[in-house]
Amino acid sequence: MTNEATDMSDDTENTTPEGQAAERQAAADSIAEDAGAQPAGDGPDGDEGVTAETGESETPLDGPDRLAALEEQVADLGDKLLRAVAETENVRRRAQREKEDASKYAISGFAGDMVSVADNLMRALASIDDETRANDEAVNNLMSGVEMTLRDLLNTFERTGIKRIEAMDRPFDHNFHEAMFEMEDPGKPSGTVMQVVQDGYTLRDRLLRPAKVGVSKGGPKAPPAVAVDDTPRETGADQAKAYEQGKQGAGANLDEEL
Repeated sequence: MTNEATDMSDDTENTTPEGQAAERQAAADSIAEDAGAQPAGDGPDGDEGVTAETGESETPLDGPDRLAALEEQVADLGDKLLRAVAETENVRRRAQREKEDASKYAISGFAGDMVSVADNLMRALASIDDETRANDEAVNNLMSGVEMTLRDLLNTFERTGIKRIEAMDRPFDHNFHEAMFEMEDPGKPSGTVMQVVQDGYTLRDRLLRPAKVGVSKGGPKAPPAVAVDDTPRETGADQAKAYEQGKQGAGANLDEEL
């Protein structure tokens, strides 16, 4: 009976706010002991100034050690700055190059269509012989108009950087020529352009359309493409002048003047 009374007294005490608070405090102390927790800022030996996570001292560096640390930091920041400047310069140059390419070659599609117009005008002129023009004044006047139109178109090509590829009697060059057939001719070196089926054009330094040509075969072996003849190589201005006078540039793959 006495034991039952004592148990009832303990249960009553535990249900009071003071008893519940005491129980919570005891539970917290027990958990802290199990986890091995210790107050922040106090090391295992009671030393202060040691972090609980890393165990490293937070005492500031003094003297040569601090100077060396600062110099290392400055060197690291300088390296990062140089890399950032170099990357910015690369981006600027790439953007400038893309802008120039867009300006130079933006008309590639339009230029490809216009060279077909020049082809048709040339075919129209080739379809009428000199005798017919001499005997028929109306036809002659019509052909004169076609010649003027073609001449104006070719001048426009020249101003915009479109140039005709001079292929006739030149060694075959796969960079600018497209072989359509071969012609037997023992008198000419093999690989010499014998006939131009369709003129080719370049837009500045890029191929716009290859020249469709017929090449010779059966003759002596063609000289290497790197061979240079005895005639001094002409500059662009010299080639333009020679073309106007009806001459051919020495060893050139491209005609510098339309």
